[in-house]
Amino acid sequence: METYTRRVRESILPLSIADALPKAFAEWHFTGTTHDHEEPCETCQLCGQEGLRYHFEIQNGFTNHSLDVGSHCILQFNVAVYENGRRLTPADAKRRLDKLVQKMRLDSCIRALERLARAENSQILSGALEYYRTNKKLTPKQAFVVFWRLRTNRIDHDPSFFNVTLKKKRYMDDLAAMDTSKVHYFWRALTPSQRKHAVTLGHSVPAR
Repeated sequence: METYTRRVRESILPLSIADALPKAFAEWHFTGTTHDHEEPCETCQLCGQEGLRYHFEIQNGFTNHSLDVGSHCILQFNVAVYENGRRLTPADAKRRLDKLVQKMRLDSCIRALERLARAENSQILSGALEYYRTNKKLTPKQAFVVFWRLRTNRIDHDPSFFNVTLKKKRYMDDLAAMDTSKVHYFWRALTPSQRKHAVTLGHSVPAR
């Protein structure tokens, strides 16, 4: 813990006016700028945590210095998060940061679908892209084809970032009629409750 605190202090104090914590953090705020590095390869410039995919930029309002940090540090050290000119409470700040992560995940899914649509001249894939842009979800039939072709084309993607809709009866019927091997292609995109539905329909949990 002492090493962690020392690392934070050595990162933030030279860029601040205050010479002690937590006064130094009162000078800093989240700028609203985020970065998706598309793989967990970055480090928090405040605490040194490794393996970050997402960076959130914080800035000192007096010195104009900035740092790229993980969202955990923003919440841990009560760095100011604003929305429409109002400073958010810690709970609202967490919700705001969570929404930004969800937005980055959505953008990541759309980029993968755009790459796939460029890689193959397919009405099914171009239709899946437009459907996801509009609905932020894939139907079960779309999900199978999309994840099958993403693998085939070796397009980087995280299946857990995608969403699948089962709200309409025909989508549940499509899921029930599918071969289990096809369902396994998009299993990681299903929510826990959707996986339970899939099991009740006769599908097995994929082997790890």
